[in-house]
Amino acid sequence: MGIFTSLKDKWSSSFVARDQVAEFSGGILHPRTMANKDSLKLGPKGRVRMGRTIAYPVDELIEWMESRTVAVDEREVA
Repeated sequence: MGIFTSLKDKWSSSFVARDQVAEFSGGILHPRTMANKDSLKLGPKGRVRMGRTIAYPVDELIEWMESRTVAVDEREVA
């Protein structure tokens, strides 16, 4: 079980719109960051477009977040 798995339980949809990633992630991610990653083909898999809205499947977004997360030793944070 990953550290971001609990986010899925708190989200009411199976997709997260790009402009809602900050709300979904608790401010860890920003929509511009996601747009940049997508343009470099480094974003989450499975994204969809409806009109001008880009959205990510919740499971894929969580998996992507976990793949990019590194634990930080408390002694390193100062």
